[in-house]
Amino acid sequence: MLFALICHDKANGLALRKEKRPAHLSYLEGHGDQLVYAGPLMGEDGQTPAGSLIVLDVPDRNAAESFAAGDPYARAGLFENVEIRATKRVFPHN
Repeated sequence: MLFALICHDKANGLALRKEKRPAHLSYLEGHGDQLVYAGPLMGEDGQTPAGSLIVLDVPDRNAAESFAAGDPYARAGLFENVEIRATKRVFPHN
């Protein structure tokens, strides 16, 4: 089942994001078989990371919540909020 994790950074979180980025990337690599897409949400300037968008293929919402809670960004307190939404792939066709 596909889930989108929409994560918004706390204000002034860029330094923490940069500090925890290597651990975050390592975490993603360790879960590569579950990732459909992962990348930063950009701020209004189109250049500064302001959050994360991750689409997971996991068995259920509990697995998505567990993944979200284990992310080093989340564990470090970077996110103001994390929305987890079930989603469905329509395009491109499989």
